[in-house]
Amino acid sequence: MSDKFDVIVIGAGPGGYVAAIRAAQLGLKTACVEKWVDDKGAPVLGGTCLNVGCIPSKALLETTHKLHEAQHGFAAQGIVADNVKIDTQKMVERKDQIVKNLTGGIGGLFKANGVTLLQGTGKLLANKQVEVTDKDGNATTYAAENVILASGSVPVEIPPAPLTEGLILDNAGALEIRETPKRLGIIGAGVIGLEMGSIWARCGSEVTVLEAMDDFLALADIDVAKEAKKLLTKQGLNIKLGARCTGTEIIDGKEVKVKYTDANGEQELIVDKLIVAVGRRPQTQGLLAEDSGVKLDERGFIFVDENCRTDAPGVYAIGDSVRGPMLAHKASEEGIMVADIIAGHKAAMNYDCIPNIIYTFPELAWVGKTEQELKSEGVKYKVGKFPFAASGRAMAANATEGFVKIIADEETDRILGVHMVGGIASELIAQGVIAMEFAASVEDLQLTVFAHPTVSEAVHEAALAADNHAIHIANRKKR
Repeated sequence: MSDKFDVIVIGAGPGGYVAAIRAAQLGLKTACVEKWVDDKGAPVLGGTCLNVGCIPSKALLETTHKLHEAQHGFAAQGIVADNVKIDTQKMVERKDQIVKNLTGGIGGLFKANGVTLLQGTGKLLANKQVEVTDKDGNATTYAAENVILASGSVPVEIPPAPLTEGLILDNAGALEIRETPKRLGIIGAGVIGLEMGSIWARCGSEVTVLEAMDDFLALADIDVAKEAKKLLTKQGLNIKLGARCTGTEIIDGKEVKVKYTDANGEQELIVDKLIVAVGRRPQTQGLLAEDSGVKLDERGFIFVDENCRTDAPGVYAIGDSVRGPMLAHKASEEGIMVADIIAGHKAAMNYDCIPNIIYTFPELAWVGKTEQELKSEGVKYKVGKFPFAASGRAMAANATEGFVKIIADEETDRILGVHMVGGIASELIAQGVIAMEFAASVEDLQLTVFAHPTVSEAVHEAALAADNHAIHIANRKKR
Protein backbone atom coordinates (compact mmCIF):
# COMPACT_ATOMS: atom_id res chain seq x y z
CA MET A 1 0.00 0.00 0.00
CA SER A 2 1.33 3.42 -0.98
CA ASP A 3 0.42 6.88 0.34
CA LYS A 4 -3.01 7.58 1.78
CA PHE A 5 -4.92 10.66 0.67
CA ASP A 6 -7.92 12.54 1.97
CA VAL A 7 -9.26 12.66 -1.60
CA ILE A 8 -8.36 10.77 -4.76
CA VAL A 9 -9.97 11.97 -7.99
CA ILE A 10 -10.04 9.61 -10.97
CA GLY A 11 -9.99 11.70 -14.13
CA ALA A 12 -8.48 15.12 -14.88
CA GLY A 13 -11.19 16.52 -17.15
CA PRO A 14 -13.21 19.66 -16.35
CA GLY A 15 -14.95 17.84 -13.50
CA GLY A 16 -11.95 16.02 -12.06
CA TYR A 17 -9.25 18.67 -12.19
CA VAL A 18 -11.59 21.32 -10.74
CA ALA A 19 -12.63 18.95 -7.93
CA ALA A 20 -8.99 18.20 -7.16
CA ILE A 21 -7.97 21.86 -7.04
CA ARG A 22 -10.95 22.78 -4.87
CA ALA A 23 -10.30 19.91 -2.45
CA ALA A 24 -6.64 20.90 -2.13
CA GLN A 25 -7.61 24.54 -1.55
CA LEU A 26 -9.81 23.36 1.33
CA GLY A 27 -6.82 21.77 3.03
CA LEU A 28 -7.37 18.16 1.94
CA LYS A 29 -4.45 15.99 0.85
CA THR A 30 -5.46 15.38 -2.74
CA ALA A 31 -4.34 13.27 -5.68
CA CYS A 32 -5.70 13.15 -9.22
CA VAL A 33 -5.33 10.12 -11.50
CA GLU A 34 -5.11 10.59 -15.27
CA LYS A 35 -4.33 7.96 -17.92
CA TRP A 36 -4.11 10.22 -20.98
CA VAL A 37 -0.57 10.79 -22.27
CA ASP A 38 0.82 12.42 -25.38
CA ASP A 39 3.10 10.79 -27.96
CA LYS A 40 6.09 11.49 -25.69
CA GLY A 41 4.47 9.86 -22.65
CA ALA A 42 3.78 13.13 -20.86
CA PRO A 43 0.44 13.48 -19.02
CA VAL A 44 -2.38 15.21 -20.87
CA LEU A 45 -4.72 17.09 -18.54
CA GLY A 46 -8.11 18.68 -19.24
CA GLY A 47 -9.96 15.66 -20.59
CA THR A 48 -12.08 15.59 -23.73
CA CYS A 49 -13.32 19.16 -23.29
CA LEU A 50 -9.94 20.81 -23.37
CA ASN A 51 -8.14 18.47 -25.76
CA VAL A 52 -10.65 17.24 -28.34
CA GLY A 53 -13.89 19.03 -27.50
CA CYS A 54 -14.99 22.42 -26.22
CA ILE A 55 -11.79 24.44 -26.53
CA PRO A 56 -10.33 23.27 -29.86
CA SER A 57 -13.74 23.37 -31.56
CA LYS A 58 -14.28 26.95 -30.37
CA ALA A 59 -10.88 27.95 -31.73
CA LEU A 60 -11.87 26.64 -35.16
CA LEU A 61 -15.34 28.19 -34.91
CA GLU A 62 -13.89 31.61 -34.06
CA THR A 63 -11.41 31.51 -36.93
CA THR A 64 -13.94 30.38 -39.52
CA HIS A 65 -16.51 32.90 -38.30
CA LYS A 66 -13.99 35.66 -38.92
CA LEU A 67 -13.40 34.21 -42.38
CA HIS A 68 -17.13 34.15 -43.13
CA GLU A 69 -17.55 37.69 -41.83
CA ALA A 70 -14.69 38.92 -44.01
CA GLN A 71 -16.07 37.18 -47.10
CA HIS A 72 -19.74 37.99 -46.63
CA GLY A 73 -20.10 40.81 -44.10
CA PHE A 74 -17.29 43.28 -44.65
CA ALA A 75 -18.58 44.74 -47.93
CA ALA A 76 -21.83 45.93 -46.32
CA GLN A 77 -19.73 47.75 -43.69
CA GLY A 78 -17.59 49.49 -46.28
CA ILE A 79 -14.55 47.29 -45.77
CA VAL A 80 -12.82 46.14 -48.93
CA ALA A 81 -11.17 42.75 -48.45
CA ASP A 82 -10.81 40.91 -51.74
CA ASN A 83 -9.69 37.31 -52.15
CA VAL A 84 -9.83 36.47 -48.43
CA LYS A 85 -8.99 32.80 -47.95
CA ILE A 86 -8.22 30.33 -45.20
CA ASP A 87 -4.97 28.51 -44.46
CA THR A 88 -6.46 25.43 -42.79
CA GLN A 89 -3.08 24.08 -41.72
CA LYS A 90 -2.31 27.35 -39.89
CA MET A 91 -5.81 27.35 -38.38
CA VAL A 92 -5.33 23.85 -36.95
CA GLU A 93 -1.83 24.70 -35.67
CA ARG A 94 -3.27 27.69 -33.80
CA LYS A 95 -5.94 25.42 -32.30
CA ASP A 96 -3.24 23.00 -31.16
CA GLN A 97 -1.23 25.78 -29.53
CA ILE A 98 -4.24 27.02 -27.58
CA VAL A 99 -4.84 23.50 -26.29
CA LYS A 100 -1.15 23.12 -25.36
CA ASN A 101 -1.19 26.41 -23.43
CA LEU A 102 -4.25 25.44 -21.43
CA THR A 103 -3.25 21.85 -20.64
CA GLY A 104 0.09 23.12 -19.39
CA GLY A 105 -1.81 25.63 -17.30
CA ILE A 106 -3.65 22.88 -15.45
CA GLY A 107 -0.38 21.21 -14.56
CA GLY A 108 0.81 24.52 -13.13
CA LEU A 109 -2.40 24.86 -11.11
CA PHE A 110 -1.90 21.36 -9.68
CA LYS A 111 1.59 22.35 -8.50
CA ALA A 112 0.43 25.69 -7.14
CA ASN A 113 -2.36 24.07 -5.11
CA GLY A 114 -0.44 21.00 -3.98
CA VAL A 115 -2.37 18.39 -5.98
CA THR A 116 -0.43 15.14 -6.54
CA LEU A 117 -0.75 13.85 -10.11
CA LEU A 118 -0.83 10.06 -10.38
CA GLN A 119 -0.20 9.10 -13.99
CA GLY A 120 -1.95 5.93 -15.09
CA THR A 121 -5.34 4.22 -15.33
CA GLY A 122 -7.40 4.42 -12.16
CA LYS A 123 -9.68 1.69 -10.87
CA LEU A 124 -11.82 1.82 -7.75
CA LEU A 125 -11.41 -1.20 -5.49
CA ALA A 126 -13.28 -2.07 -2.31
CA ASN A 127 -12.96 0.14 0.79
CA LYS A 128 -12.07 3.30 -1.13
CA GLN A 129 -8.79 1.94 -2.45
CA VAL A 130 -7.65 3.08 -5.87
CA GLU A 131 -5.42 1.00 -8.11
CA VAL A 132 -3.33 3.02 -10.56
CA THR A 133 -1.75 1.13 -13.47
CA ASP A 134 0.96 2.92 -15.45
CA LYS A 135 1.60 2.58 -19.18
CA ASP A 136 4.03 -0.31 -18.54
CA GLY A 137 1.42 -2.31 -16.63
CA ASN A 138 2.81 -1.66 -13.16
CA ALA A 139 0.02 -1.28 -10.58
CA THR A 140 0.14 0.71 -7.34
CA THR A 141 -2.68 0.81 -4.81
CA TYR A 142 -3.55 3.96 -2.88
CA ALA A 143 -5.97 4.44 -0.01
CA ALA A 144 -8.29 7.40 0.42
CA GLU A 145 -10.83 8.73 2.86
CA ASN A 146 -12.88 9.87 -0.13
CA VAL A 147 -12.86 9.07 -3.84
CA ILE A 148 -14.34 11.18 -6.66
CA LEU A 149 -15.03 9.37 -9.93
CA ALA A 150 -14.75 11.76 -12.89
CA SER A 151 -14.14 9.35 -15.75
CA GLY A 152 -16.05 11.34 -18.38
CA SER A 153 -17.53 9.99 -21.60
CA VAL A 154 -16.57 8.66 -25.03
CA PRO A 155 -18.22 9.04 -28.45
CA VAL A 156 -20.96 6.59 -29.36
CA GLU A 157 -19.93 4.44 -32.31
CA ILE A 158 -22.49 3.00 -34.70
CA PRO A 159 -22.07 -0.30 -36.60
CA PRO A 160 -23.14 1.12 -40.00
CA ALA A 161 -20.29 3.65 -39.89
CA PRO A 162 -17.17 2.11 -38.28
CA LEU A 163 -14.38 4.62 -37.76
CA THR A 164 -11.77 4.57 -40.53
CA GLU A 165 -8.65 6.70 -40.11
CA GLY A 166 -8.76 9.79 -42.28
CA LEU A 167 -12.21 9.08 -43.72
CA ILE A 168 -14.84 8.17 -41.09
CA LEU A 169 -14.10 10.23 -37.99
CA ASP A 170 -15.35 10.86 -34.45
CA ASN A 171 -15.10 14.26 -32.72
CA ALA A 172 -11.35 13.88 -32.13
CA GLY A 173 -10.67 12.97 -35.74
CA ALA A 174 -12.89 15.80 -36.96
CA LEU A 175 -10.67 18.30 -35.17
CA GLU A 176 -7.60 17.01 -37.01
CA ILE A 177 -8.88 17.66 -40.55
CA ARG A 178 -6.15 19.79 -42.13
CA GLU A 179 -7.50 20.35 -45.63
CA THR A 180 -11.00 21.54 -46.48
CA PRO A 181 -12.98 18.54 -47.76
CA LYS A 182 -14.99 19.26 -50.89
CA ARG A 183 -17.88 17.13 -49.63
CA LEU A 184 -18.42 16.54 -45.91
CA GLY A 185 -21.03 14.24 -44.42
CA ILE A 186 -22.11 14.37 -40.79
CA ILE A 187 -24.25 11.81 -38.98
CA GLY A 188 -26.10 13.56 -36.18
CA ALA A 189 -27.53 17.08 -35.99
CA GLY A 190 -26.60 17.67 -32.36
CA VAL A 191 -24.10 20.09 -30.83
CA ILE A 192 -20.97 18.48 -32.32
CA GLY A 193 -22.51 17.84 -35.72
CA LEU A 194 -23.79 21.39 -36.17
CA GLU A 195 -20.59 23.00 -34.92
CA MET A 196 -18.37 20.86 -37.15
CA GLY A 197 -20.71 21.43 -40.07
CA SER A 198 -20.55 25.18 -39.52
CA ILE A 199 -16.75 25.20 -39.42
CA TRP A 200 -16.26 23.42 -42.73
CA ALA A 201 -19.21 25.01 -44.54
CA ARG A 202 -17.57 28.38 -43.90
CA CYS A 203 -14.35 27.04 -45.41
CA GLY A 204 -16.19 25.98 -48.56
CA SER A 205 -17.24 22.36 -47.95
CA GLU A 206 -20.53 21.03 -49.25
CA VAL A 207 -21.98 19.84 -45.94
CA THR A 208 -24.77 17.28 -45.61
CA VAL A 209 -26.11 16.48 -42.14
CA LEU A 210 -28.06 13.24 -41.65
CA GLU A 211 -30.31 13.27 -38.57
CA ALA A 212 -32.27 10.13 -37.69
CA MET A 213 -34.92 12.01 -35.70
CA ASP A 214 -37.81 13.70 -37.45
CA ASP A 215 -37.51 16.80 -35.27
CA PHE A 216 -34.58 19.21 -35.42
CA LEU A 217 -33.00 19.99 -32.01
CA ALA A 218 -35.87 18.32 -30.17
CA LEU A 219 -34.49 19.31 -26.74
CA ALA A 220 -34.41 23.02 -27.58
CA ASP A 221 -37.34 25.41 -27.45
CA ILE A 222 -39.36 25.07 -30.63
CA ASP A 223 -38.75 28.70 -31.64
CA VAL A 224 -34.99 28.26 -31.24
CA ALA A 225 -35.04 25.03 -33.26
CA LYS A 226 -37.07 26.58 -36.11
CA GLU A 227 -34.88 29.68 -36.32
CA ALA A 228 -31.67 27.66 -36.12
CA LYS A 229 -32.68 25.31 -38.92
CA LYS A 230 -33.66 28.22 -41.14
CA LEU A 231 -30.41 30.10 -40.56
CA LEU A 232 -28.10 27.07 -40.82
CA THR A 233 -29.78 25.98 -44.04
CA LYS A 234 -29.28 29.49 -45.39
CA GLN A 235 -25.58 29.18 -44.51
CA GLY A 236 -25.25 26.07 -46.66
CA LEU A 237 -25.86 23.13 -44.32
CA ASN A 238 -28.06 20.56 -46.07
CA ILE A 239 -29.92 19.11 -43.07
CA LYS A 240 -31.84 15.91 -43.78
CA LEU A 241 -34.26 14.86 -41.01
CA GLY A 242 -35.58 11.34 -40.57
CA ALA A 243 -32.42 10.10 -42.30
CA ARG A 244 -31.02 6.94 -40.71
CA CYS A 245 -27.58 5.67 -41.76
CA THR A 246 -27.72 1.99 -42.77
CA GLY A 247 -24.18 1.43 -44.02
CA THR A 248 -20.94 2.89 -45.37
CA GLU A 249 -18.45 1.82 -48.00
CA ILE A 250 -14.92 3.11 -48.63
CA ILE A 251 -14.33 3.79 -52.32
CA ASP A 252 -10.73 3.58 -53.62
CA GLY A 253 -9.47 4.60 -50.18
CA LYS A 254 -10.49 8.19 -50.89
CA GLU A 255 -14.28 8.54 -50.63
CA VAL A 256 -17.09 7.30 -48.42
CA LYS A 257 -20.39 6.07 -49.79
CA VAL A 258 -23.06 6.59 -47.13
CA LYS A 259 -26.25 4.59 -47.37
CA TYR A 260 -29.28 5.87 -45.51
CA THR A 261 -33.06 5.65 -45.48
CA ASP A 262 -35.52 8.53 -45.27
CA ALA A 263 -39.17 9.13 -46.12
CA ASN A 264 -38.35 8.48 -49.78
CA GLY A 265 -36.70 5.10 -49.16
CA GLU A 266 -33.09 3.99 -49.73
CA GLN A 267 -30.62 6.82 -50.49
CA GLU A 268 -26.89 7.21 -51.12
CA LEU A 269 -24.44 10.03 -50.48
CA ILE A 270 -20.81 10.25 -51.60
CA VAL A 271 -18.50 12.33 -49.38
CA ASP A 272 -14.77 12.89 -48.95
CA LYS A 273 -15.00 12.68 -45.16
CA LEU A 274 -17.72 11.50 -42.78
CA ILE A 275 -18.05 12.67 -39.17
CA VAL A 276 -20.01 10.45 -36.78
CA ALA A 277 -21.56 12.66 -34.09
CA VAL A 278 -24.48 10.72 -32.65
CA GLY A 279 -23.81 11.39 -28.99
CA ARG A 280 -21.63 10.21 -26.13
CA ARG A 281 -21.80 7.48 -23.49
CA PRO A 282 -20.31 7.25 -19.99
CA GLN A 283 -16.75 5.98 -19.82
CA THR A 284 -17.17 3.50 -16.96
CA GLN A 285 -15.73 0.33 -18.49
CA GLY A 286 -12.87 -0.95 -16.33
CA LEU A 287 -13.39 1.83 -13.79
CA LEU A 288 -14.94 -0.26 -11.02
CA ALA A 289 -13.97 -3.52 -9.33
CA GLU A 290 -16.91 -5.85 -8.79
CA ASP A 291 -16.74 -5.31 -5.02
CA SER A 292 -16.30 -1.50 -5.20
CA GLY A 293 -19.86 -0.98 -3.98
CA VAL A 294 -20.67 1.47 -6.78
CA LYS A 295 -23.71 0.68 -8.90
CA LEU A 296 -24.40 1.52 -12.56
CA ASP A 297 -27.80 2.04 -14.11
CA GLU A 298 -29.03 0.21 -17.21
CA ARG A 299 -27.32 2.73 -19.52
CA GLY A 300 -23.93 2.47 -17.84
CA PHE A 301 -24.16 5.70 -15.85
CA ILE A 302 -22.97 5.71 -12.24
CA PHE A 303 -25.95 5.93 -9.89
CA VAL A 304 -25.75 8.98 -7.59
CA ASP A 305 -28.05 11.08 -5.39
CA GLU A 306 -28.60 14.83 -5.67
CA ASN A 307 -25.20 15.47 -4.01
CA CYS A 308 -23.35 13.05 -6.31
CA ARG A 309 -22.94 10.35 -3.64
CA THR A 310 -22.73 6.80 -4.97
CA ASP A 311 -23.96 3.70 -3.12
CA ALA A 312 -20.46 3.25 -1.68
CA PRO A 313 -19.84 5.41 1.42
CA GLY A 314 -17.22 8.07 0.79
CA VAL A 315 -17.32 7.59 -2.98
CA TYR A 316 -18.74 10.30 -5.24
CA ALA A 317 -19.18 10.55 -9.01
CA ILE A 318 -19.50 13.65 -11.19
CA GLY A 319 -19.71 14.84 -14.79
CA ASP A 320 -20.55 12.88 -17.91
CA SER A 321 -20.56 9.53 -16.09
CA VAL A 322 -23.64 10.49 -14.01
CA ARG A 323 -27.19 11.68 -14.76
CA GLY A 324 -27.85 15.10 -16.20
CA PRO A 325 -26.53 16.96 -19.23
CA MET A 326 -23.05 16.11 -20.50
CA LEU A 327 -21.65 19.61 -20.14
CA ALA A 328 -18.22 20.72 -18.92
CA HIS A 329 -19.61 23.47 -16.69
CA LYS A 330 -22.03 21.04 -15.06
CA ALA A 331 -19.12 18.69 -14.31
CA SER A 332 -16.99 21.50 -12.87
CA GLU A 333 -19.73 22.74 -10.55
CA GLU A 334 -20.44 19.19 -9.38
CA GLY A 335 -16.73 18.85 -8.61
CA ILE A 336 -16.77 21.99 -6.50
CA MET A 337 -19.95 20.88 -4.69
CA VAL A 338 -18.50 17.47 -3.85
CA ALA A 339 -15.17 18.90 -2.63
CA ASP A 340 -17.07 21.30 -0.38
CA ILE A 341 -19.21 18.48 1.02
CA ILE A 342 -16.14 16.34 1.72
CA ALA A 343 -14.56 19.29 3.55
CA GLY A 344 -17.63 19.54 5.77
CA HIS A 345 -19.29 22.55 4.18
CA LYS A 346 -22.92 22.82 3.13
CA ALA A 347 -23.18 22.70 -0.64
CA ALA A 348 -25.83 22.12 -3.27
CA MET A 349 -26.29 22.58 -7.00
CA ASN A 350 -29.31 23.90 -8.86
CA TYR A 351 -29.80 21.56 -11.80
CA ASP A 352 -32.68 23.71 -13.08
CA CYS A 353 -30.27 26.52 -13.95
CA ILE A 354 -27.66 24.87 -16.18
CA PRO A 355 -27.18 26.75 -19.47
CA ASN A 356 -26.95 24.93 -22.81
CA ILE A 357 -25.08 26.47 -25.75
CA ILE A 358 -24.41 25.55 -29.36
CA TYR A 359 -21.62 27.70 -30.81
CA THR A 360 -22.83 28.06 -34.37
CA PHE A 361 -23.31 31.59 -35.65
CA PRO A 362 -25.65 32.88 -34.58
CA GLU A 363 -25.19 31.04 -31.30
CA LEU A 364 -28.02 29.07 -29.69
CA ALA A 365 -28.39 29.24 -25.91
CA TRP A 366 -31.02 28.40 -23.35
CA VAL A 367 -31.70 27.73 -19.69
CA GLY A 368 -34.76 26.38 -17.93
CA LYS A 369 -38.01 25.09 -19.37
CA THR A 370 -39.01 25.16 -23.03
CA GLU A 371 -42.45 26.24 -24.18
CA GLN A 372 -43.33 22.70 -25.24
CA GLU A 373 -42.34 21.32 -21.81
CA LEU A 374 -44.57 23.81 -20.02
CA LYS A 375 -47.46 23.00 -22.35
CA SER A 376 -47.13 19.29 -21.62
CA GLU A 377 -46.99 20.00 -17.88
CA GLY A 378 -50.13 22.13 -18.04
CA VAL A 379 -48.39 25.23 -16.64
CA LYS A 380 -49.96 28.58 -17.44
CA TYR A 381 -47.22 30.78 -18.82
CA LYS A 382 -46.55 33.99 -20.70
CA VAL A 383 -43.92 34.73 -23.34
CA GLY A 384 -41.92 37.82 -24.16
CA LYS A 385 -39.82 37.91 -27.32
CA PHE A 386 -37.57 40.54 -28.84
CA PRO A 387 -35.69 40.31 -32.17
CA PHE A 388 -32.10 41.47 -32.53
CA ALA A 389 -33.23 43.07 -35.81
CA ALA A 390 -34.71 45.83 -33.62
CA SER A 391 -31.48 46.33 -31.62
CA GLY A 392 -29.35 49.32 -32.57
CA ARG A 393 -26.18 47.72 -31.20
CA ALA A 394 -26.88 44.48 -33.07
CA MET A 395 -27.31 46.49 -36.28
CA ALA A 396 -23.98 48.23 -35.67
CA ALA A 397 -22.36 44.83 -35.11
CA ASN A 398 -23.88 43.43 -38.30
CA ALA A 399 -25.48 40.65 -36.22
CA THR A 400 -29.23 41.14 -36.40
CA GLU A 401 -30.32 37.52 -36.75
CA GLY A 402 -32.15 35.83 -33.90
CA PHE A 403 -34.03 36.86 -30.78
CA VAL A 404 -34.36 36.66 -27.00
CA LYS A 405 -37.34 34.77 -25.61
CA ILE A 406 -38.36 34.78 -21.96
CA ILE A 407 -41.00 32.45 -20.54
CA ALA A 408 -42.57 33.18 -17.15
CA ASP A 409 -45.27 31.77 -14.91
CA GLU A 410 -48.48 33.61 -15.73
CA GLU A 411 -49.62 33.62 -12.09
CA THR A 412 -46.41 34.16 -10.09
CA ASP A 413 -44.41 36.09 -12.75
CA ARG A 414 -41.36 33.92 -11.98
CA ILE A 415 -39.00 33.34 -14.92
CA LEU A 416 -39.14 29.69 -16.01
CA GLY A 417 -36.95 29.72 -19.11
CA VAL A 418 -34.77 31.97 -21.26
CA HIS A 419 -33.98 31.05 -24.87
CA MET A 420 -31.78 32.86 -27.38
CA VAL A 421 -30.53 32.81 -30.93
CA GLY A 422 -27.96 35.53 -31.51
CA GLY A 423 -24.42 36.63 -32.14
CA ILE A 424 -23.30 36.56 -28.49
CA ALA A 425 -26.02 34.37 -27.02
CA SER A 426 -23.37 32.33 -25.18
CA GLU A 427 -22.54 35.43 -23.13
CA LEU A 428 -26.05 36.85 -22.83
CA ILE A 429 -27.51 33.61 -21.48
CA ALA A 430 -25.66 34.23 -18.22
CA GLN A 431 -28.15 37.02 -17.53
CA GLY A 432 -30.96 34.49 -17.74
CA VAL A 433 -29.08 32.01 -15.56
CA ILE A 434 -28.41 34.61 -12.86
CA ALA A 435 -32.01 35.81 -12.95
CA MET A 436 -33.34 32.28 -12.54
CA GLU A 437 -30.77 31.39 -9.86
CA PHE A 438 -32.10 34.28 -7.79
CA ALA A 439 -35.72 33.29 -8.55
CA ALA A 440 -36.28 36.56 -10.38
CA SER A 441 -39.62 37.62 -11.76
CA VAL A 442 -40.18 39.18 -15.15
CA GLU A 443 -40.88 42.41 -13.29
CA ASP A 444 -37.39 42.26 -11.73
CA LEU A 445 -35.86 42.37 -15.22
CA GLN A 446 -38.33 45.02 -16.34
CA LEU A 447 -37.19 47.29 -13.48
CA THR A 448 -33.49 46.67 -14.12
CA VAL A 449 -31.55 49.41 -15.93
CA PHE A 450 -29.70 48.03 -18.96
CA ALA A 451 -26.97 50.10 -20.59
CA HIS A 452 -27.70 51.66 -23.99
CA PRO A 453 -26.74 50.86 -26.65
CA THR A 454 -26.03 47.20 -25.88
CA VAL A 455 -27.12 43.89 -27.31
CA SER A 456 -28.27 42.90 -23.81
CA GLU A 457 -31.09 45.43 -24.04
CA ALA A 458 -32.86 42.66 -25.95
CA VAL A 459 -33.18 40.80 -22.63
CA HIS A 460 -34.82 43.86 -21.09
CA GLU A 461 -37.19 44.30 -24.00
CA ALA A 462 -38.13 40.59 -23.99
CA ALA A 463 -39.03 40.90 -20.30
CA LEU A 464 -41.16 43.96 -21.08
CA ALA A 465 -42.78 42.15 -24.00
CA ALA A 466 -43.98 39.38 -21.68
CA ASP A 467 -46.51 41.90 -20.34
CA ASN A 468 -47.00 43.69 -23.67
CA HIS A 469 -44.89 46.62 -22.48
CA ALA A 470 -42.02 46.43 -24.99
CA ILE A 471 -40.91 49.87 -26.10
CA HIS A 472 -38.96 49.22 -29.28
CA ILE A 473 -41.26 46.75 -31.03
CA ALA A 474 -45.01 46.69 -31.48
CA ASN A 475 -46.59 44.56 -28.76
CA ARG A 476 -48.75 41.61 -29.69
CA LYS A 477 -52.34 41.48 -28.63
CA LYS A 478 -52.95 39.42 -25.52
CA ARG A 479 -53.91 35.81 -26.04
